[in-house]
Amino acid sequence: MESMLRKLLLLLTISIYWATAAAAAAAEGYVKYRDPTQPLGARIKDLLRRMTLAEKIGQMSQIDRQVATPEVIQNNFIGSVLTGGNSVPQPHASAWEWAAMVNDMQKAALSTRLGIPIIYGIDAVHGHNNVYGSTLFPHNVGLGATRDPELVKRIGAATALEVRATGIPYVFGPCIAVCRDPRWGRCYESYSEDPKLVQQMTEIVSGLQGDIPPNSRKGVPFVAGKRNVAACAKHYVGDGGTHDGINENDTIIRRHGLLSIHMPPYDSAIIKGVSTVMVSYSSWNGVKMHANRYLITEFLKHTLRFRGFVISDFQGIDKITTPPGANYTYSVEAGIQAGIDMVMIALDYQDFISNLTYLVEKNVIPVSRIDDAVKRILRVKFTVGLFENPFSDPSLADQLGSKEHRELAREAVRKSLVLLKNGKAANEPLLPLPKKASKILVAGSHADNLGYQCGGWTLTGQGLSGNNITIGTPILNAIQSTVDPSTQIIYSETPDPEFVKNGTFEYAIVAIGEYPYAETYGDNLNLTIPAPGVSVIQNVCSSVKCVVLLISGRPLVIEPYVEQIDALVAAWLPGTEGQGVADVLFGDYGFSGKLPRTWFRSVDQLPMNVGDQHYDPLFPYGFGLTTEPANAKK
Repeated sequence: MESMLRKLLLLLTISIYWATAAAAAAAEGYVKYRDPTQPLGARIKDLLRRMTLAEKIGQMSQIDRQVATPEVIQNNFIGSVLTGGNSVPQPHASAWEWAAMVNDMQKAALSTRLGIPIIYGIDAVHGHNNVYGSTLFPHNVGLGATRDPELVKRIGAATALEVRATGIPYVFGPCIAVCRDPRWGRCYESYSEDPKLVQQMTEIVSGLQGDIPPNSRKGVPFVAGKRNVAACAKHYVGDGGTHDGINENDTIIRRHGLLSIHMPPYDSAIIKGVSTVMVSYSSWNGVKMHANRYLITEFLKHTLRFRGFVISDFQGIDKITTPPGANYTYSVEAGIQAGIDMVMIALDYQDFISNLTYLVEKNVIPVSRIDDAVKRILRVKFTVGLFENPFSDPSLADQLGSKEHRELAREAVRKSLVLLKNGKAANEPLLPLPKKASKILVAGSHADNLGYQCGGWTLTGQGLSGNNITIGTPILNAIQSTVDPSTQIIYSETPDPEFVKNGTFEYAIVAIGEYPYAETYGDNLNLTIPAPGVSVIQNVCSSVKCVVLLISGRPLVIEPYVEQIDALVAAWLPGTEGQGVADVLFGDYGFSGKLPRTWFRSVDQLPMNVGDQHYDPLFPYGFGLTTEPANAKK
């Protein structure tokens, strides 16, 4: 009943707005930029010529929802609003509540003199990850293990629907970094160390935005309609190649290496019509990417012919100087002159607007640079259809966390699992496990923790712990629902050796791994299994046949323990649908995943990537044992 009332209220609000707008338009007469039958270029040109400098700079400003009051949007002609990593309308907000918030902001934007709609943006790192109840897919490293671009495209389409369900038309994804060093805290956001595989996975752009029509001009943004969103290829460029894998560090590489390793996924995304590109915090040979005119303007915009808009990362221009914000006027000048079109300011929008206005009025930044930025922003807004359909579509609300999307995520989990070892002898495989057993042990910190299996960028930037953080299936629950009803399951997070030895267990499932992290917090120079993971392996696997599920965003040091383990599975960060893990463990489906990253023996070998002259991995890139489904196994 409550949801029906919300739906009626939303429809009533939109109807009232359109009636008022229609009356205003009739009084004003014909306006070319509002006519959807006009060519895109003509609409952009007509609108741009009507705009004041203040309205143009407003379009270049993206602010956080925390400061995006109707008055701020109206008075500053704000062009875009975002939800940061921990910024939500309220805890457990519904699709309706998200949509109502965005619609209120949109009404404020449309009430300005020219009525230019905002474009609301949000992270969608592995699904609609800021929103309670959304479907959370495996992180990109797991999707890379599937080797299935068509699957990733379907995930993009599902994510677009869930984002649109909350009234949002723009996502900050996909991340198309080529992670060359697993010590980097964002490596799980990368599909692979291999640029060719990352290129293949840019098919997610077509899922998010829709398939670009044949013979379209290269570089022109494309969004198919109201069930799709504008995508953002990030982080341009070389973010995955920084020295020692340190986040936001310097990528020290020759031009040929940059273009052959880190650039190809951007070319592929641009061919698919990606709407926006986000600049990286990192540097290239000592030059901050946010100030790199050659790579942003000359190469991205001119050589690759990208026609969408370039957006900074969160407070990215502030970090042009050390310390950040030390000379903000210089940072604004350097960032805009480099070719950044929209600045993710977050909170202090007044400082940005006043500085950019001053720089243009003093002829430090030419108006032509401002006009180029605004044309690009308007091109995306017209392409998305925001002028014709600025408000949310209430009929999409039930797409959030839908059964179909959860089944898709479960399929992705199944295909992402990489079997690294199966039995201590080749002719004695442990997997698939029998569903019927007298008694089995489930152990480890990650067996019964939905937050841990989802990883970072889950409800908050750094992720959370626990089973009540959102809606999903922890691995333990999945095991319980899969085994025969007669099978007794004993769960102990950290069992002691005597308990295991005397437990008469037929086999054990141990789920251990990394705790959630994101960005710099995930940088890790030793890559050891976090405690108490190693002790759980030793306590369990010394006494009973065990399969170890390693829940992690990257390869970890595992060689010292491999001999003790009967079966070893790289499960990555599978997301909300833990049932996909049980599907494969118990043989309803076979293992098929292949390593998207080289599994090193020691961190002393890093960085080490496929094709390197000295290549001596524990498990090579592309490795993965397979099993056949064994539904009838007892």
